[in-house]
Amino acid sequence: MAPKSRLILFFASIPVVAFTLIGGYLGRVSAGEDTYRHLRIFEDVVSLISNNYVEEVELETVIQGALRGLAEGLDSDSAYLSREDVNRIESGRPLPEGNIGLTVTRRYYIQAVAADDGSPAAKAGILPGDFIRAIDDEPTRFMSAVEGQRRLHGEPGSSVSLSLVRGSTQEPYDIELTRERRDDSSVSGRLLDNQGIGYVRIPEFSGDAVGQLSETVRSLTDAGAEHLIIDIRNTSRGSYEASVDAARLFVSTGTLVIRKEQGEKETPLEAASGASVISTPLTLLLNFGSSGPAEVFAAALAEPKRATTVGQRTSGRAGRQKLIRLPDGTGLWVSFVRYLKASGEAIHLSGVEPEVPVELDLPELGEPLPVEDRILEKAVEQIRESIAAAA
Repeated sequence: MAPKSRLILFFASIPVVAFTLIGGYLGRVSAGEDTYRHLRIFEDVVSLISNNYVEEVELETVIQGALRGLAEGLDSDSAYLSREDVNRIESGRPLPEGNIGLTVTRRYYIQAVAADDGSPAAKAGILPGDFIRAIDDEPTRFMSAVEGQRRLHGEPGSSVSLSLVRGSTQEPYDIELTRERRDDSSVSGRLLDNQGIGYVRIPEFSGDAVGQLSETVRSLTDAGAEHLIIDIRNTSRGSYEASVDAARLFVSTGTLVIRKEQGEKETPLEAASGASVISTPLTLLLNFGSSGPAEVFAAALAEPKRATTVGQRTSGRAGRQKLIRLPDGTGLWVSFVRYLKASGEAIHLSGVEPEVPVELDLPELGEPLPVEDRILEKAVEQIRESIAAAA
């Protein structure tokens, strides 16, 4: 490798070394000797690319690609961030108020996790798992989830164009959505029929969600509900603290979930021992859009068999990320906390598998969504069967 290239590589490799020190893959190898061996291999690969690739190579581009790959190899929400995103996060500057109500992650491209109830994204029929190939004609192949979320925000009334792919579709489906200013959503509930089944919708674990949940459940049970269906499909926003507190409304003893931090530190999050809890039988509705705090809530109720879970596996995004600034102004957005089930099994990366799975046939992009709700129908069917069996 030429001296100039070596000098460029040295400065470009500083973020790699920083990544090593903060606990990425290179920092997890068993011995210091192995660490240097991996770094030497990295240098050899860059040298081989520089000297053998058919086109002239921009070393900075190669290094940035390597850093993206290192971060993506951890989980879908860890990322190598641009200077722009680092500066915005460090400044504490909020995103513009206008948005389309879509939570995203990254799996090869930007991927939709959940569309908020009544949001432009939901009205457009965007479903959990849909891939966003481009935002405003900008390909998302090398875009972090942080950047993707930022690009979806803007001034209320402004528009954003998306190029979507669903399932095995080859041709993208292009749509344009208008951003809206959206407020926190409230917990709601209703009686489904005259058989004593109450339905509760938790759109997010934010604000006073725990108090709203308690009040909604009390209202339904006073009205005659003897079994509750709690719907946390497409619920991806809120705080982990609120989701654990919500689970404490229904579980009186034992460990709900475990918070695991870097360095193998584990903190069991316990039920509110001795507190008066809601004893009404529960069924939880899940799908891929049940993400983050919703997954913790689901695991806390499913693990002790406090609730029957119906639907689809959740997204496996039960972790917290923090920013680590690198010397060149870019940064690493890495998961430093993840949540485990009380049994010690991972929620982060693995998700929560429903006890009663429901397969869905998804329509093509642009076609209307089915009117029937097969997951809800299956839950009601299960409840009626259990009532009949107990009679």
